[in-house]
Amino acid sequence: MEKIDNLDLHILGVITENARVPFKDVAAVCGVSRAAIHQRVQRLIEAGIIVGSGYNVNPKAIGYSTCTYVGIRLERGSMYRDVATKLDKIPEIVECHFTTGNYTMLVKLYSHDNEHLMELLNHKIQEIPGVISTETLISLEQTISREIPIPTINIVDKKPRKPRTPRKKVDVADTEDID
Repeated sequence: MEKIDNLDLHILGVITENARVPFKDVAAVCGVSRAAIHQRVQRLIEAGIIVGSGYNVNPKAIGYSTCTYVGIRLERGSMYRDVATKLDKIPEIVECHFTTGNYTMLVKLYSHDNEHLMELLNHKIQEIPGVISTETLISLEQTISREIPIPTINIVDKKPRKPRTPRKKVDVADTEDID
C-alpha cells in the first residue's frame, strides 16, 4: 500500500467534501501549487487510494424503489469467485461481499418492485450453480450514507512561524563593573 503523508490527507479531506472543487482551490486550501495538487491526485489514483469520482444517481429517481440485501449461502466457500463472476452479470447488483458468519456472500441490489425482486431471486441468483439458499433483507429506509472519514489528526498547520527576534549583542567592554 502506498504511503500517504499529511498533504495527501489534506487533499483527500478537501476533495471528498466536493469532488468538483477546482485544483486551484484545493491548492489554496493546502498551501501548495496547482501542479503539486495535480501530481498528488494522479499518484493517489495510480496507487488505488482514490478509486473513482463522479456523480451518484438516486436509484428511486430512475425507477429502482426497492433496495435489498441478499445473504447467499454456497455449497463451498471456495466457489465464491465463480459465483461472483455470475453475480457480476446481474446489473441490478451494485455490491457483492465475501463474508464470515451465516452467509458466504452478501449482495446489495436494487429492483423496481417486489415482483422484479422475486424474478431476480428465483430466476437469476438462486439458479447459479453452488448457491444453496438465500435470505432477503429489504431496506425500509437508508438513514446514513457517507464516505469513510479522512484522518486529519496528523495534518500539520501550514501557518508560517513568527521569525525569532534576534538577541541584542552586548559588548562586555561596555558593561560597568558592579561592586
